Amino acid sequence: MGDYSVLFVCTANRIRSPMAAVFWRAYVTDHYPDDRWEIGSAGTWAQDGLPAMPLAVRILAEHELSFQRHRSRLIDRALVDHYRLIVVMERGHQEALRIEFPHAASRIFLLSELSGPAYDIVDPVGGGPDEYRRTAEELRRLLVAGADRLRTLAHNPPSRPLSR
Repeated sequence: MGDYSVLFVCTANRIRSPMAAVFWRAYVTDHYPDDRWEIGSAGTWAQDGLPAMPLAVRILAEHELSFQRHRSRLIDRALVDHYRLIVVMERGHQEALRIEFPHAASRIFLLSELSGPAYDIVDPVGGGPDEYRRTAEELRRLLVAGADRLRTLAHNPPSRPLSR
């Protein structure tokens, strides 16, 4: 494992979490080039082995980023135990993972709460290119705004849940 590790989690692991992983990988390459990172993604209801949604691939290509080789995977205990920080998209993901993996509850955060008030990032599935673009921009904005906190937690996560 690298000095820093983060697992991004959404529902099917075909849009939001792999997009966040790609955006974060590009960000740390530019801003923290000396850090050794392990960055992954998974889904709470994912079917293993599916590619990213075509519109998500297209929207990331507009940012000159790619996740053509991405394949979805279902979150499991091995993944939870492997990564220092788990960043989710919705309160429901956070609640489900904290119930299923109580030993990791202190390491599970909403992406939005890393830079401000906690809220859910809407899944654009079923929407058109504009919805996917909005989601991509929201993910990118939240990652940049929460970069310092994400980096700190990915290196040294709390051992017990933080009080709100």
